[in-house]
Amino acid sequence: MRILILNGPNLNLLSHRDKHLYGGKDFNEILNDLQKSFPDFNFSYFQSNVEGELITKIQQASETFDGLIINPGGFAHTSVAIKDALELCKIPKVEVHLSNLAKREEFRQTLLTASSCDGYISGFKEVGYFLAVNAIVMLRSQT
Repeated sequence: MRILILNGPNLNLLSHRDKHLYGGKDFNEILNDLQKSFPDFNFSYFQSNVEGELITKIQQASETFDGLIINPGGFAHTSVAIKDALELCKIPKVEVHLSNLAKREEFRQTLLTASSCDGYISGFKEVGYFLAVNAIVMLRSQT
């Protein structure tokens, strides 16, 4: 199975962020752990602080991948353009947030992008990516 993982703004600095909220691993460690846990899967990873670059990757995802995991970071609360791109993407899509958004500031309670995904996972730190892989496997088996 081929899964694309997209991370949005500031996730390139994950290891510098509040470990209590985001966990203690940088994304390269998370990606290595995913590859060890799912050795038969092919993970492609892309991170950008630029909204348009993420949109381009989403638009291309259906051509190459079986599933999409996206952590849009702050764009989750603001980007209609990413939301629209996700709606056009026809593969299983799971949004992941490392921190528990329900326990965060009020402005983080509105998720524009999550409604264009099959579901979202919030609050499990790096475990959220593993849960998302399992969700994609189950979603693919239902089609």
